[in-house]
Amino acid sequence: MKIFTSVQIHELDKYTIENEPIKSIELMERAAKTLTQAITEDWSSTAHFIVFAGPGNNGGDALAVARMLLDRNYDVTAYLFNISGHLSEDCATNKKRLIEKRSKALIEVTQEFEPPQLEADTLVIDGLFGSGLNKPLAGGFASLVKYINASPSKVVSIDMPSGLMTEDNTYNVRANIIRADQTLTLQHQKLSFLFPENQVFIGQLKVLDIRLSKEGTDKIDANYTLLEESDIRQRLLPRDPFAHKGKMGNALIIAGSYGMGGASVLATKACLRVGAGRVTTHTPKRNYLIMQIGVPEAVLQFDREETTFSEAVDTEDFNAVGIGPGLGTSEQTAIAIIAQLRRTQCPLVADADAINILANHRAWLQQLPKGIILTPHPKEFDRLEGASSDSFERLMKARDLAERLQAYVLLKGHHTSLCLPDGHIVFNTTGNAGMATAGSGDVLTGIITGLLARGYKQEDACIVGMYLHGLAGDIAARDLGQESVIASDLIQYLPYAFKRVNE
Repeated sequence: MKIFTSVQIHELDKYTIENEPIKSIELMERAAKTLTQAITEDWSSTAHFIVFAGPGNNGGDALAVARMLLDRNYDVTAYLFNISGHLSEDCATNKKRLIEKRSKALIEVTQEFEPPQLEADTLVIDGLFGSGLNKPLAGGFASLVKYINASPSKVVSIDMPSGLMTEDNTYNVRANIIRADQTLTLQHQKLSFLFPENQVFIGQLKVLDIRLSKEGTDKIDANYTLLEESDIRQRLLPRDPFAHKGKMGNALIIAGSYGMGGASVLATKACLRVGAGRVTTHTPKRNYLIMQIGVPEAVLQFDREETTFSEAVDTEDFNAVGIGPGLGTSEQTAIAIIAQLRRTQCPLVADADAINILANHRAWLQQLPKGIILTPHPKEFDRLEGASSDSFERLMKARDLAERLQAYVLLKGHHTSLCLPDGHIVFNTTGNAGMATAGSGDVLTGIITGLLARGYKQEDACIVGMYLHGLAGDIAARDLGQESVIASDLIQYLPYAFKRVNE
């Protein structure tokens, strides 16, 4: 599913109007009917509805919703803010229609504004500003937002919480953004909805289909994509009925300093669980027992050192390498890691301490092989590329890094984002807060490495891997509860994730 920018949203609206064909006011009426249906499904007519409408098309939507709620015998008062004396054409039309329906239901604000009392049993419908906003709210609108946020009323925002911008809110004024209890967004997710710091403004999110042009949607190129299950299904490689382990890929996992042997266990098990025919784990000698007992299916290759990874190993016989979980950041290990990254010719996943070491030796970034997969969580990425003020800025840095290195940067989070070498960004849609537990990233490293060994291209391995990783977490949370999910559960539930996608 594509995620469009504010400019592209306007472009899609225009394409729909021109090619359906449909008048813009009729398209607004269609959207308002869908919004009204969603509102009446969740909110009873016992509440008093206060509608705040801005002067643009978002305000036009709000006024149309007010009229339709009146048709359903809801108690509605609408405030239209026409401070500049200029309304959009469709907003003006819906103002006229609301007056014709019930003139007393509309209060037009042109100068002084006496705010209504907002009680606990009041439902505020926020239609001040939508996806076209491109600067922080100020003045009277900022004061109104603060007044609404300070009230005990519930708030439903149309398309966007007013004050929140569609993409970049790095320099926004957070105090001047509506804190909605529910956001009814039109047709598509918005980019800013995917960032954790914006969730306080969005509340419960519903994406409403208002039947914008499918042809237009297909024609407009989007830089951002949301994964759907169908995207995964078509990428899965079939398993040859006559396959043997030699045909199913040979993976190497380099992980686990002494005391962090669990990282090598988790990564190795996950690598095996996604179907790799053979997995070799290179780890310090003192991890012998934990690996032999924890993963009897693995082939063990021991470092010359008792407790650390100390020298690069030959990878000629391997189809994929995963390196980094639990390795530590000693200087000896750092030198071994960069030597390993330089000499590895097969597809490569670098995670955890491999990334931390690169952050400590940034000049080494230029020595990374093209096509490398980097899987940092936000703090690891900030160490690598410098602190970011918010998720959007961090995402743009990750995109730039992927383009600069011709790498795949998989930035982990609630909506894990994969930045491709061509600048496109793919967001994952599976996963939950129960996965915020030590070892989850080690499992993901093992999954992606195993898929690479199986023959998946880097892009497909990342996309399929992060989706299955999150889906396993979702199924585990359903059975165990989010509080009780641990990293090894993700491995146990991977088969169910595969089955779900295949079905």
